[in-house]
Amino acid sequence: MSRHPSMLAAVLMAAPLALGACASEPSSRATADTAGSTSASQTQRSDTYTEQEIVDAVADFFGITAEAAGEVVARVFAENGQPTGFIRGEEVSGAIGVGVRYGEGELIMRNGATRKVYWQGPSVGFDTGANASKVFTLVYGTNDADRIFQRFPGVEGSAYFVAGVGVNLQRADDITLAPMRAGVGLRTGVNVGYLSYTRERSVLPF
Repeated sequence: MSRHPSMLAAVLMAAPLALGACASEPSSRATADTAGSTSASQTQRSDTYTEQEIVDAVADFFGITAEAAGEVVARVFAENGQPTGFIRGEEVSGAIGVGVRYGEGELIMRNGATRKVYWQGPSVGFDTGANASKVFTLVYGTNDADRIFQRFPGVEGSAYFVAGVGVNLQRADDITLAPMRAGVGLRTGVNVGYLSYTRERSVLPF
């Protein structure tokens, strides 16, 4: 007779533990699902640079304040979103009606790919002057670093100045480039043309 109360007590003690395990299982699944969703979101975001990352990089590259860099970057982001890469470089250009531009830099993609890049091209328009510039170009529409090596026509009417930095857009094959330039010298007027991005330096701007 004394065994039955002991067995009953053991069953009663085990029941809350079993119920607690069942109750915690959905919570564990929810936690796992949330973690998986967060991981996927982080992976998606890692394909592009954030606005703050670009503001910091532009301010450091041009040697300007974060406020000035933030003004120009905010406008580019408002029009194009988050870039998948950028090019840091320098260029020289000049024109008397017909102009030329030569530059070189390093392409850095968000996925870690890097390339040495050269660019050159002509421009034609009501344009005169010469300058030497630092150029920080945002890259949109591709995660493949090698797709940069082609000709990019300028987008007519896209040029503007913000906080002392000149910006214009170039597009080809669903890829958009947004060069931001700051430097010495003067280029005035309106010009249209293209830039060819190449793996090696070219003397001819065509």
